[in-house]
Amino acid sequence: MIRTLMKGKIHRARVTEANLNYVGSVTIDQDILDLVNILPHEKVQIVNNNNGARLETYVIPGERGSGVVCLNGAAARLVQKGDIVIIVSYGMFFPEELATFRPKVAIMNERNQVEQLLEQEPPLTEVTS
Repeated sequence: MIRTLMKGKIHRARVTEANLNYVGSVTIDQDILDLVNILPHEKVQIVNNNNGARLETYVIPGERGSGVVCLNGAAARLVQKGDIVIIVSYGMFFPEELATFRPKVAIMNERNQVEQLLEQEPPLTEVTS
C-alpha cells in the first residue's frame, strides 16, 4: 500500500502579494522552498488562516532571501496581501520508506523568515475541555 503523507510545510507565512493578472500558481522564496524540500512546479495545498479558504496550485520559485509568498491568478481571489497561510506539500511513500522519512516543517515569523525548522508537527501543548 502506498500512503500519502505531509512532506513539507510552511507554517504561518504572510502573503506578500496577490496578483490576479498573473498566469497562475504561488511564488515562494527559493530559500524557503529548499528548507522544506518543495520543488518548482510541485503541487501544494494552501490554507488561508484568515478566511478558511483552501486551494491547490503549483509552486514557482521566487527570489532568494525576498520572503515572497505571492498568490497568482485565480488563487488571488481567495487570499489577500497580509493574510496568514499554511502551505503543504504531500508525498506518496511505500511502507519501507516510512521508517526513515522525516517531513520538514518551517515555522515562519511575521517577516517570512524561518524561526524554527522541525521534522514533525509539535504536540498539542494545551488540553482544553
